[in-house]
Amino acid sequence: MNLDEVFQTFLAESREMLEEMERYLLEIEAGAQDSEQLNALFRCVHTIKGSAGLFALDHVVAFTHVVENVLDRLREGEFALDHDLAALLLQSRDHIASLIDCDADCVSPGLIATGEILLLALADYQEAQVPALVVHDRPVASDRSGLGGDWHISLRFGLDVLRQGMDPMGFIRYLGTLGEITRVVTLTDALPAIEEMDAESCYLGFEIDLLAETDQAAIEAVFEFVQEDCQLRILPPGSGVPSPAEPEEGLMAGDSVVGIAAFDQPLMAGAALGAASARQPGREVRGQATQYIRVQADKLDALINLVGELVIAGAAAGLCAQRNRDTATQEAVAVVSGLVEEIRDGSLELRMVPIGETFQRFQRVVRDVSQELGKDIRLEISGADTELDKTVVEKIADPLMHLVRNAIDHGIESAERRLQSRKPSQGTVRLNAYHEAGSIVIEVGDDGGGLDRERILAKALERGVVQSSEGLTEAEVFQLIFEPGFSTAEAVTNLSGRGVGMDVVRRNIEALRGSVEVESLAGSGTTLRIRLPLTLAIIDGFLTGVGDASYVVPLKSVVECVELTAEQREETCQRRLINLRGEVLPFIRLRDYFDLDGLAGRRENLVVVNYGGHKAGLIVDALLGEYQTVIKPLGRLFANLSGISGSTILGSGEVALILDVPALVQRAVEHETRLVQLGERYKSAVSDNVRSWGK
Repeated sequence: MNLDEVFQTFLAESREMLEEMERYLLEIEAGAQDSEQLNALFRCVHTIKGSAGLFALDHVVAFTHVVENVLDRLREGEFALDHDLAALLLQSRDHIASLIDCDADCVSPGLIATGEILLLALADYQEAQVPALVVHDRPVASDRSGLGGDWHISLRFGLDVLRQGMDPMGFIRYLGTLGEITRVVTLTDALPAIEEMDAESCYLGFEIDLLAETDQAAIEAVFEFVQEDCQLRILPPGSGVPSPAEPEEGLMAGDSVVGIAAFDQPLMAGAALGAASARQPGREVRGQATQYIRVQADKLDALINLVGELVIAGAAAGLCAQRNRDTATQEAVAVVSGLVEEIRDGSLELRMVPIGETFQRFQRVVRDVSQELGKDIRLEISGADTELDKTVVEKIADPLMHLVRNAIDHGIESAERRLQSRKPSQGTVRLNAYHEAGSIVIEVGDDGGGLDRERILAKALERGVVQSSEGLTEAEVFQLIFEPGFSTAEAVTNLSGRGVGMDVVRRNIEALRGSVEVESLAGSGTTLRIRLPLTLAIIDGFLTGVGDASYVVPLKSVVECVELTAEQREETCQRRLINLRGEVLPFIRLRDYFDLDGLAGRRENLVVVNYGGHKAGLIVDALLGEYQTVIKPLGRLFANLSGISGSTILGSGEVALILDVPALVQRAVEHETRLVQLGERYKSAVSDNVRSWGK
């Protein structure tokens, strides 16, 4: 067994537990307190403590033991979770995270000092008789006064406990954190003959005397991770201690036998190689438990890359069969292509994760930042089940963090100003996610004062970002907030006002082939809408031809394809708008847009695409049908190429460019808007001249 891998699993699962701990604390503080949440909160810390004990991380065990005591009293109803205790437990959660990330031998003095301050604050919430935690690697002689009674534990591990990643000595060491182990007798009566012995099997039993001020439940909890692989007898003080050789049959009255059971939390540390049943003692098992296996991200990336190459190879085989007019081979290739498509979808789903986990992280951000600014703000989350590529989730977290902090600082007014505007004193920050036309849309909104259009324009003119405000649409004005160094903040704070951040947000989003839109209404709030591709690896595309070049349009953006009539072709030569069944549609002729040589063919086709609620047309020469597209990123030389988001390799070995539909639609719509504005200004000028002539 690779212990390094098991320890890495412990680290990963501990961080997940800490995320859950933070979420439960925030929910309980917000008024959603119930016994289940309190128990779940306690189990998070208890599980981390137990797993840390298995790896002899005594510095983690010592601190979490104190936090565990406080949470135990909290769930027993001895006191309520108020604002001060919630803040203290959140700081303790952060400290546990720091302890887990550092080695026991190199804990920094600053971290030790932080821990001592927190322990001093936590002491106010502990019972006076709770003894300090003492960790012993071996039994030691000491003054036994005040340690309680003599417990006897009879322990028989199962044969497979080592195969399950469990170390018996780790449990005995952890048992010592409850008090003082005064005697350990190792039983070898189950050892087989040496020629029959299996090195991966456990044949040992233990008789243990424990001097501790504790209860039976606490001792049982020590062995909760191996309850399926051990037999446990616990004799309370005064029950009499059997001899080590006493057989296990005929349990004495008052003994406790812990049978087969599992807990709601996944087995950690030594159980990293398996999965746990999601049930608790006394609860009915509902169906078969979901099982999980951890896979390294680079292995998954390699799999998806191979699937991409398989897609390209399949396309090449299909093209070869088509050229040779081999019907049987074409049919076989069609079957293989269908299977490859299923493999592709299945592989991509492995990378898809719900965005809700990322959204939940901002509960803490909203809480801490709003308190720092003296504002009352709540976070409203919707669309948490919306899934997207894990790579996208990881890379979008930082831009979202900046937008949320910006909404709290800039967007939402103080309680006094909100009351003057007849708004509730409590502000709201909204996070929402949904799918649209093959993309995921993430919205960050607030119910604050909205963007000040005139102030943004004045600042842009002052800094020389724009030379004139003439002809700028509202959307173009709001996009100015993403310019480098641009800020309308009156003062520099710890959060904002330095003019950095928003340009980085847009740059990071565009690096993911996404875009960001701003929608704002004075006095009502602002919504920033981020549009991102669902995946960065493989998409379904629609292949088109323009002259000798091939272009791929993301299939989910395609609304319909129409062959242009002679009248429509003549119409498109004169203006940039086309009448499509009574609908005025802006369009872009790709031959002109990319400045391709050669004349248009005898036929032209209009591919109608949709993005962000706007429609536009792309005029191409040929429609070549659906095509599974493996996205290959463009090099740095082409990073700023407008209208192109990537490339792919066709079955013939030729390169086809993938169109950036959002950029093309936006360009077409902006051109249409400018035409409308020019027309309105022309009409206004004519009206003014007519009135002046009349005078």
